[in-house]
Amino acid sequence: MSYASVHFTDSNRFPDDEEFEFAIRSVEKAIESGIYPVRIGEGSSGAYLAMNCNHDIVGVFKPKNEEPYSALNPKWAKWLQRNVCPCCFGRGCLPLNQGYLSEVGASLVDNSLSLNIVPKTRVVRLAAPTFNYSKVDLAKLEAKEQIYQHCPHIGRYFNRLGLPFKLGSFQVFMEGYRNGTLWLECFGDRLAPPGLEKMFQLQFERMVVLDYIIRNTDRTHNNWLIKCSGIKATLNESEDINNFMDTETSLIIQLLPSAQTVKIAAIDNGLAFPFKHPDQWRAYPYHWADLRFAHVPFSSETIELVLPKISNIKFVNTMCEELRKLYEIDLAFNDTTFESQMAVLRGQCWNLSAALKERKTPAMLVASTPIRLLKNGKTKDGECNLTWSSYKRVTNSKEPLFRWC
Repeated sequence: MSYASVHFTDSNRFPDDEEFEFAIRSVEKAIESGIYPVRIGEGSSGAYLAMNCNHDIVGVFKPKNEEPYSALNPKWAKWLQRNVCPCCFGRGCLPLNQGYLSEVGASLVDNSLSLNIVPKTRVVRLAAPTFNYSKVDLAKLEAKEQIYQHCPHIGRYFNRLGLPFKLGSFQVFMEGYRNGTLWLECFGDRLAPPGLEKMFQLQFERMVVLDYIIRNTDRTHNNWLIKCSGIKATLNESEDINNFMDTETSLIIQLLPSAQTVKIAAIDNGLAFPFKHPDQWRAYPYHWADLRFAHVPFSSETIELVLPKISNIKFVNTMCEELRKLYEIDLAFNDTTFESQMAVLRGQCWNLSAALKERKTPAMLVASTPIRLLKNGKTKDGECNLTWSSYKRVTNSKEPLFRWC
């Protein structure tokens, strides 16, 4: 499955995924009809809720040039940080302005491992007046429109009128999902009903697997979603209902007669795939590591799903090659940086494989020594007799100053 348009056309063609292409088409038609994407106030990057002609939210678009460390980032806090505190700007372990590739890469890894917790995410091109454009782009647009209006014999030679297209990630919107803190507020310190507890634990483990492999540096309790069918969350407006009430938020969880199911959606994966393990100021820990769910050994279901794949170096290298095809679409692609990113990913797969074999807990997994598996001079990913021992194992020579943040 291709995770980006092969050619940088404006048509956003995805012949291998008709459902996704239909979603993008509905957004394009809405924009043409004057229904523009709406900027999301939260977060550190320019992110937009894209809608169809019925004003239904279809997905979230994150342009490359509005990422946290891009010049067109619309958030004043990032502008202030970039201009006033440049020494504290960016994450030293991540390539700059590749967040959109990280978002799509997480979806690729999720699909490869059949985790099914990352909403489908692809690379697209969109243009809308609600996006943040430079003064130069706006001036060019005005000049083109003036020329086309007053000198149509010249204007007809323009390739297209309108604002320039923005390259970015488009993630399908998860209807009916709510912030994951809802679950933690109700069941963070107490057991859920047995069936729900098991369902959530399995979904939680899949998020752990994803975050660990891609070395997500920004997994907090606010950027994963949860959907509970057969469950109703309400505010405490009546004292007659006291099922699983959270005293601080007055949230009440009611178990309905219908079957209960739990699904997690891991969103906001734009700060992953580092080219080295964090070793400067911050450690960027996984926030889920402190939850009680992280102290339960990996289940047999998770082990059977993941271990046969990540313990196979050929499978891991195939996944790396798919990621290469994705990352190569970026004009700033650097082969050395990408190979460093994959060295971290292979090291994470090695550690996770060992943890699953020994049936450790997620908390024990994150305590493992971070390693990178580097290619030696003779290692070629396509070799039939390639083994894990074909790679050079390297550990970090230094640790970050602050390990708690």
